Amino acid sequence: MSGLRIYSAQISLLVGDIQANTQAIIQLANSLAVNNQADLLLLPELTLTGYPPEDLLLRPALQGRIETALQQLQEEVQGISLIVGYPRAKNGQLFNAAGVLHQGEWVAEYFKQLLPNAQVFDEQRYFTAGQQTGVVEINGCKLGILICEDLWQPEPAADAVAAGADVLLVLNASPWHEGKQYERLHLAQQHCQALARPLVYCNLVGGQDELLFDGASFALNADGEVIAQAQALEEDGLLVNLQVSPQGWEASSTASNAIKSWPEDLAYLYGALVLGLKSYVNNSGFKGVVLGMSGGLDSALSVAIAVDALGADRVMGVMMPYHYTAAMSIADAEEEARLLGIEYQVIPIAPMVESFMAGLADTFAGTSKDTAYKDVTEENLQARCRGVLLMALSNKKGLMLLTTGNKSELAVGYCTLYGDMAGGFNAIKDVYKTKAFELCTWRNSQGYVIPQRVIDRPPSAELAPDQKDEDSLPPYPVLDKLLQGYIEEDLSATDLITAGFKQEDVLRVVKLVDMNEYKRCQAAPGTRVTPKAFGKDRRYPLVNKWPVL
Repeated sequence: MSGLRIYSAQISLLVGDIQANTQAIIQLANSLAVNNQADLLLLPELTLTGYPPEDLLLRPALQGRIETALQQLQEEVQGISLIVGYPRAKNGQLFNAAGVLHQGEWVAEYFKQLLPNAQVFDEQRYFTAGQQTGVVEINGCKLGILICEDLWQPEPAADAVAAGADVLLVLNASPWHEGKQYERLHLAQQHCQALARPLVYCNLVGGQDELLFDGASFALNADGEVIAQAQALEEDGLLVNLQVSPQGWEASSTASNAIKSWPEDLAYLYGALVLGLKSYVNNSGFKGVVLGMSGGLDSALSVAIAVDALGADRVMGVMMPYHYTAAMSIADAEEEARLLGIEYQVIPIAPMVESFMAGLADTFAGTSKDTAYKDVTEENLQARCRGVLLMALSNKKGLMLLTTGNKSELAVGYCTLYGDMAGGFNAIKDVYKTKAFELCTWRNSQGYVIPQRVIDRPPSAELAPDQKDEDSLPPYPVLDKLLQGYIEEDLSATDLITAGFKQEDVLRVVKLVDMNEYKRCQAAPGTRVTPKAFGKDRRYPLVNKWPVL
């Protein structure tokens, strides 16, 4: 009886480090071969470059380095076959390719047919679409090769089966957003059921800039039943056994840890935020992170994520009180720092703010806060003093500065350029305020680290006496639903009013979103976890006159 053992490896790669990525493949492949664990190693999309390589694909030196890597794989991978992704230049065009190394020779090459060009994807900027189906035979099993987007339409998989494929293998670099793991699984199950073929789905894992790849690879039998799932949000592998039977090729997995359940939704989201921050800080070469601790919800969530990502010894928190900082805020920040075991300092900013105000006194003489534009100069000055202090600590200690603003605040511009927006990364940039509350509660259920009062008290920037966020914004449950409609669903102001939101709230919020595009353009990157994050997902002109209604 013929058979084929496939090891599907969801690995973490560093974009552009072709040499290190190649070495990682060789080490894994030869380890599997020496231990006789598998006949074939399946790897993610664009394994050699990492994903997305973006304009690195335009570098003249790229293809020479790819050819060197392919030659090295051919020479050094022994005793196992390999399917690996890479960019391939051919006849003046560039393709998103998968190559098949078998018995020491490159025996087949497949070019991705469907090139995504929406949301965070712009593959048509770089690649030419392939035109041929990819089917290769190993150990008597005909393998139909697909690359990521090829799975999201029916034709490539159906064409592979029509060309004789017994099993479908899918190389992926599929960015995650909430619920994406289930979308992929259900889509693949539909293909299996329609085509009566097993399927092995291999995904990338790790953070790359704002994108998060969650792994969560899987294997399905011919009726779409899950026979193996890889862990989410960590490097892992699946060993899938393919055997021919009178009914055709059947897939199974006997590994004791092959079938696992993915984390529930809040745990998955929290884990994604942790992995995104961990990848960004470590791959950027920083010793750790520093962040301002206000005693509020967002900084509390951010510091918890930072500790879970990097360890307490790599996190520094700084409380910078001013006249309007409540005593409970100071106490709560100190309590969380103690619970998490991080380095913690208190640096009052009153002397700095007052020095600036004294220096500006003559220039500000005769001005009033009752101007055509809301004058928040004094409030912003507080935030900017804090930003200067934190950047100084970042420079001196070699720590990346984390900003802590949530998606709701960034949407409406409830943040200060060169103040609380100063920093290198924002772990919760794509997290709405209401979701931040849920995540804090969930994190405490895993171990109490966020003082309950932080979660219970009304949110406030504490830049003015008795200030509360709802003084200038709708309540967050209302605001976030309105923002989701406008940002993620592209509903117009008229649509939102028709849906039942108050006209006053809609017009105010939509105007705030539109007029603060320039702030978001200057914001730190942060992990994408929704279907439409600020950044690559949503590209609006900074200056425009698009009417609200």
